[in-house]
Amino acid sequence: MQSDILQPVAVLAAWTMLMWLWMYITRIPAMQKVKELDLNKWTGGKGSDLDQVLPAPTQWIAHNYNHLHEAPTVFYAVALLLAITGWGDGLNATIAWAYVGLRIAHSLVQALWNRIIVRFTLFALSSLALMALTVHAVMTVFANG
Repeated sequence: MQSDILQPVAVLAAWTMLMWLWMYITRIPAMQKVKELDLNKWTGGKGSDLDQVLPAPTQWIAHNYNHLHEAPTVFYAVALLLAITGWGDGLNATIAWAYVGLRIAHSLVQALWNRIIVRFTLFALSSLALMALTVHAVMTVFANG
C-alpha cells in the first residue's frame, strides 16, 4: 500500500524518537547532578516526580515527549484509516503534513522556550488539523459502509 499520508506518519514517529533521545541526553546528566537523588535506591514514582528536583528546562523536554503520546496517537489511527480506505492523498496528506509541522513546532517551543501562549496556539491549530482529518475519516468510513 502506498499513500502520501504515510510520510507525515513516519516523520512524526521519527520526531518522537528524536525527542526521546533528547530527553535522555539531557535528563540523565541532570539526574546524576542531584545529590539528593540516589538512582541506585530510587524506587517507584513517576517521571513527573522529577519536576521537584530537576531544572525546569530539562523537564520541559520530558513533558513534551509525554505530549507526543497523547493527541498524536489519534493522528496515527486516523491517518492509517485514511490510508487504508484510499483517502490518504491530496488534501488529507496536506492536512497531515500541517499537523506534523505544528506538532514539531510545538515540541521546539516547549523544549526551548516554553512560552505558554505560543504553545497553546500551536496545539490549538494542530488540534484543528486533527479534527479535520477525523471528520474526513468518519465521512469516508460511513460513506463506504
